[in-house]
Amino acid sequence: MSVLDKRGAGPGHPLPGRRPGAPPGAGGEVTAAAPARARTGGRGLTLVLNAVSVAAGIALWWAAASAGFKLPTPPEVVSRAGTLIGDGTLADDALASLTRVLTGFALGTAVAVPVGFLMGWYGIVRGLVEPWIQFFRTIPPLAIIPLAVVAMGIDETPKIFVIFLAAFLACVISTFQGVVNVDRTLIDAARVLGAKDATIFARVVVPASTPFILVGMRVGLGSAWATLVAAELIAAQQGLGYRMQNAQLYYDLPTIFVGLISIGILGLLMDRVLLLAERRLTRWQERR
Repeated sequence: MSVLDKRGAGPGHPLPGRRPGAPPGAGGEVTAAAPARARTGGRGLTLVLNAVSVAAGIALWWAAASAGFKLPTPPEVVSRAGTLIGDGTLADDALASLTRVLTGFALGTAVAVPVGFLMGWYGIVRGLVEPWIQFFRTIPPLAIIPLAVVAMGIDETPKIFVIFLAAFLACVISTFQGVVNVDRTLIDAARVLGAKDATIFARVVVPASTPFILVGMRVGLGSAWATLVAAELIAAQQGLGYRMQNAQLYYDLPTIFVGLISIGILGLLMDRVLLLAERRLTRWQERR
């Protein structure tokens, strides 16, 4: 035990973590496992609430379908999903859509992060680039589809481009905000200690901006999936969006619901992966 630990450890000053008068091992000592147990209990409660919410949503959907609304019942959707899984259609469509989303999202994020850093760190870059970012933010990516088809043809390129644009615009603004919101005191303190720009950028700006970047990535992922259905209208032969549009022509509601649920599940799983990365990369943040 160090000198600082020994100070105040007498009868009048009990050790930190022990209640006055409580004998050792009698529940008076605060253990490191207590916060872990609290977190585990909180996660368990969250999972229970999630399950209750999903069950209530399905019950409400079933009740609405039984009440006469033009909706397929859950068993009908499950039956159609079984058919599409059995003949391989759902797997092929999901793979095609997932490939487009991942490609567009990865490219959009890879470009957005350095552009956002440059905009936030250098005033000249901000002045040159920000007007164009704000201009294209007011134009929905779906409105770019006619131009993309004319300029890029009808293969995979225009589909991926509009998804890329949706992810890029969401992530670049968040990254930019993360850089400009870095505490100036931290940067000044690093300069006083002799750190150069590269060191400050790597050791101060990047860690402080990471939460903003990951939030922007999550928003960009949602935008990418939201753009997918319209993007797959561009002469697609496979994909969840294509399958839903094709089912619309025949009023095939169960197939449409299978597509919607598949997109939702895939998007949710990808979002959970990003959320897990956020928790691991931002452990230094205080959380509620």
